[in-house]
Amino acid sequence: MTTPQPTLRKSLTLVDGVSIVVGITIGAGIFSTPQIIAGYHSSFGIIALYWILGGLLAFTGGLIYAELGTRLPNTGGEYVYLTRAFGPYVGFVFGWAQLFIIRTSPGAGLAIITANYLGYFIPLTDSGKTAVALGTIAVLGTVNYLGIRWASFYQRPSSIIKAVGLLALALAGLAASRGQVSLLATTAAPTATLGPVGNASAAFLLIVFSYLGWDRLGYVAGEMKNPRRVLPPSLLISVATIAGLYLLTNLMYHQILGIEGVRGSTIVASDAIIQVIGPIGAGLVAALVVVSTTGSINGTMTAAPRVYYAMAKDGLFFKWLDYVHPRFRTPSRAILVHCVWAAVILLVRQNFENIVAGMTFAILIFYAFTTVALFKLRRQGVGGPDVFKVPAYPLLPALYLLGIVALIVFRLVSEPVLSLIDLAFIASGIPFAFIWCRRHVSAGTEGR
Repeated sequence: MTTPQPTLRKSLTLVDGVSIVVGITIGAGIFSTPQIIAGYHSSFGIIALYWILGGLLAFTGGLIYAELGTRLPNTGGEYVYLTRAFGPYVGFVFGWAQLFIIRTSPGAGLAIITANYLGYFIPLTDSGKTAVALGTIAVLGTVNYLGIRWASFYQRPSSIIKAVGLLALALAGLAASRGQVSLLATTAAPTATLGPVGNASAAFLLIVFSYLGWDRLGYVAGEMKNPRRVLPPSLLISVATIAGLYLLTNLMYHQILGIEGVRGSTIVASDAIIQVIGPIGAGLVAALVVVSTTGSINGTMTAAPRVYYAMAKDGLFFKWLDYVHPRFRTPSRAILVHCVWAAVILLVRQNFENIVAGMTFAILIFYAFTTVALFKLRRQGVGGPDVFKVPAYPLLPALYLLGIVALIVFRLVSEPVLSLIDLAFIASGIPFAFIWCRRHVSAGTEGR
């Protein structure tokens, strides 16, 4: 008699769902992108409009993923949706891109940001920062290896701290700047030279990067107590919270520093808060960034390895990854591979901007495929009549898809060389897709 393989523990609640999305999304984006975005536009009004549009895009994406997640409430997220809609080849290429560029790159980049800000409290050499960054990956990987409850135990307080801390930072900055001249209405010609369309596209991609995280919740649907009830409100509450925090924080940056001050800063949150609170503000910001980045890394480690596990379970990846630890009830080998590859990326590139460059572009391509999958799965009636449904269908998801495709085209036109390099990373999985998918089909034929 064979011993049944252990299954993933169903323990995640609405609080866990919101904390995972908030925890993953609020990472380094709001602390590292506003100063770059300011170079693409001439005034805060335009920039604020872009952040609002980015929030609406993420909110609509959240609605789409909520429907997909309740139609197919299984661990694996987009891998499950794409495989069900288009077959194993598309699902495999998505999972391949997840491991080799999309999900491991942010962990490596955020680990570097963590080390940089820890350097505010403890002087570190370049090699010391690399060691701290690798240690950050190792520690958080161990937490996730030991059990999803341990990962959630850190995710909940870190998500609360970063959300409350970011809100407190923005409100404190705005309150303390009352006696100063507001620089919110200042304008300056853009310094970027990609042209109106190129500048708009580049800025919006950075904003989309800052919102990334709302798509990750479907990966752990198989570990939710009741996915159909937990998924939709988790996504909607978290995206609305994040959008409000981002807009308020940008308002604070521009009111204190103005468009040129934001543009000329490399650590915009610290520079803004020092103006109104003093040097003690730099330490508070550094601590907040460390909590934000480690929470984001932890959230991704909780979600992404479930994709590799789901692929292996379907016979579409290394069989070694189809393993749930008998004691900890986690996809432990998938977590280990995720951490190792993130460490490799960190050691090879060693630069935050290089690591995250093109990642958003790659994700947008799969967002487009996933939205098409929604149309197909709804038409097929997958999931039964009691699923959550996107309102204003098909208009709302169609507009979302149009916006995603426009961003992809604008990036291809304005930065063709970088775009082709990013596409090459994704396409590198196609030969392996034929190997594993043919093997999968052959195994299925033999079984029949």
